[in-house]
Amino acid sequence: MLNKAQLIGHLGRDPEVRQAKNGQGAVANLTLATSERWKDKTGETQERTEWHRVVLFGRTAEVAGEYLNKGALVYVEGRLQTRQWQDDAGQDRYTTEIVTDKMKMLGGKNGSAGNSQKAPTSKANFDDDLPF
Repeated sequence: MLNKAQLIGHLGRDPEVRQAKNGQGAVANLTLATSERWKDKTGETQERTEWHRVVLFGRTAEVAGEYLNKGALVYVEGRLQTRQWQDDAGQDRYTTEIVTDKMKMLGGKNGSAGNSQKAPTSKANFDDDLPF
């Protein structure tokens, strides 16, 4: 059977990183927004944003905590998993998460790919060194 999710989206808030209670290293929780756009019958552009819970483990979780911030653009790949717990009132609660195998940062530290520096331009006359 196949259980695979691949998403590209922006973080809705800074990652929440903690140490696992069982001593197996870091765990990070991300809130990832993906958006879909379409035109309705009147030609108006519509947009719907979906919010996804994403869980990272180990060194990947540590990297997320160090380098990702709210608004960062990231790619995640993993599997869907539903957890169950009881709240304080004894009610059963459920949440579905993407437990990641891969995470890639798709921009600078603040999520914008425009953080790269431009190479300095030189006004030197390169023709001076040519032998012809």
